[in-house]
Amino acid sequence: MQNSATVQTPGPDPTYVSQSITANQWKSFIGAFGGWALDGFNVGIFGLVMAPAMRELLPKSGYQVNAATVGYFGQLGVAIFLAGWGCSFLWGPIADRVGRLPAMMYSIVVYAFFTCVAGFSHDIWQLFLFRFIAAIGIGGEWAMAGTFVAETMPERLRPMFGGILHSGVYLGTLLCSVMNFAVGIDLGWRWMFYLGFAPAVFVIFIRSKAKESGRWVRVSGETRNTAYSEFLLRILRPPYRKRTWLNVLLLFVALTGFWAGSQYLGTAIQALAGEQGIDNNLAAKLATLAFALLSIQRVVGCLIVPRLAASIGRRHTLALLFALMFCGIVGIFGWGYYAHSMMTSFAFIPILGLGGADFAVFTVWLPEQYPTEIRATAFAFCTTISRFAAAAATFLVGHAIAAADTIGWPLALTALPFLFGIWFSYFAIETKGQVLPD
Repeated sequence: MQNSATVQTPGPDPTYVSQSITANQWKSFIGAFGGWALDGFNVGIFGLVMAPAMRELLPKSGYQVNAATVGYFGQLGVAIFLAGWGCSFLWGPIADRVGRLPAMMYSIVVYAFFTCVAGFSHDIWQLFLFRFIAAIGIGGEWAMAGTFVAETMPERLRPMFGGILHSGVYLGTLLCSVMNFAVGIDLGWRWMFYLGFAPAVFVIFIRSKAKESGRWVRVSGETRNTAYSEFLLRILRPPYRKRTWLNVLLLFVALTGFWAGSQYLGTAIQALAGEQGIDNNLAAKLATLAFALLSIQRVVGCLIVPRLAASIGRRHTLALLFALMFCGIVGIFGWGYYAHSMMTSFAFIPILGLGGADFAVFTVWLPEQYPTEIRATAFAFCTTISRFAAAAATFLVGHAIAAADTIGWPLALTALPFLFGIWFSYFAIETKGQVLPD
């Protein structure tokens, strides 16, 4: 028996009957893309303002400011953030039970509000607490937006729009770089967190313009009566158990290196600038420029991913991007940093940026591996549970940074998991040429 939600979208799903994009589909995509882009803005803040935030908050928390403490607490902050992101798997069952749009809007409100509140932190522990809660919202947005776009766009264009969607998060980090250059450097790091409230306003647009996924509406009569725990249990039972845990493993590999490159790139550039006698203001601008270049290359990579995935397959594409991540991390933190060469470090940023598009592969690939009634749960579980392991690995990297009093070789070592990831990627299911399952 279909409920009232089913009546709101009568007729067949336009994904099947048309290969053109309707006005409603454009509005839905803009809503998902905007939410994911603003998510990227909020994710990027900490990497840009970590150094000035630490300089202010560590003394207020009773700690000295030096390379070891900044490195340790910076990595601890990333680990706590990843742990919060890991908790965001709860949005998946919510989206499968009550709908993609409500879950997407609620997750945006959570991350926007607590990112803004982080700007009022009085010590390092308050900042980490607010970032933890914000991460619970941020982590849900990828799964919600990815599932929503996969189910609403025409089948022929679905992979392409998956890549475009994921480029949004990097456009958001690029916007973050621009705003830090224009506002944060002059007005202070707290203003960057205040600006993080902007996504909450965007929810009004989503609420008024986007339409619920027709695929979900057709199964909503069943999913609305399903226990939240059952969604999780189903993806952990055959025939989905093996692919679910393999996806978690591959995402763990991607995450470990991603956070090293994105969160510590600015710190590495500022350290190299300090060695060359460059003042703090110009060093901050160089770090922002490096972050912007990284974001631009990731956008380019996301736009290339759908074509690569269509020609050589999902597994080959992921393996290729993992290889680029390995080269980029080793080049920046293992070579450029120890060669005290700003030019060498900047030369490897485009390689690291293109490799960072590995997440776009999952945006295209994960929805293709699960049916509609558990798709959001599977997407959310794989992209979030992997972050608990990544958080633990990140915390260990923080300890290594504190013990070695350098960010160089501990971060360079985060390239090694990508070698294992290349091998494991070939055990995953290949979905090239297959349509999105019902």
